[in-house]
Amino acid sequence: MTRDPLHLTLLRHGRSRADDEKVCGGRYDDELTELGVEQATKLARYWREHPPGFEHIVCSSLQRARQTANIIAETLEMNLEVSDLWMERDNGPLAGMPFEEANGRYPNRNLRGRYEPYVSDGGESYMAMMRRAQLGIEKLMQSEFTNVLVVAHGGILNAALQDMLGTSRATFSFGDTGFARVMMYRDKDEARLLGVGLQPHLS
Repeated sequence: MTRDPLHLTLLRHGRSRADDEKVCGGRYDDELTELGVEQATKLARYWREHPPGFEHIVCSSLQRARQTANIIAETLEMNLEVSDLWMERDNGPLAGMPFEEANGRYPNRNLRGRYEPYVSDGGESYMAMMRRAQLGIEKLMQSEFTNVLVVAHGGILNAALQDMLGTSRATFSFGDTGFARVMMYRDKDEARLLGVGLQPHLS
């Protein structure tokens, strides 16, 4: 029997303290700024006025994503699932470190291989993050939901899109409360990207 496709909306959290503090994010468990709360509130109201038909909301367990998801879930009167699978990449000792210090201590961190830790003395490899994204997608694909909102972070959402679309070299831009829409076919290994970098609530 043919199963209905899974419609996924992948949402990056609103502006958080790390952005204003000029420190590395990753596993730095910061909260939304006032602007981030305002962005999430605007999106929640937009979706209340233009119902997206979500059946389920799942979010990263980091505060900035949970706060964003909570604002949306409360506005849409929905329950919320919190999952560690959708946390941002573990950046080890860089979490919360000022950019200037990070650039001095780890100048070549962006040149590391996909199977190496984030930096020489800790953190998660890119492939470890990719495996988490795959598990998160697999769990949703095996569920009975057909329309799901995922609230997470730019890195893990990029990993998810790369896996679904088979584009390991591509990168996708998410602004504050920017989102992508994807349709996943359950009965064949195929996905359609319907939009990325969407921010209708901020236009």
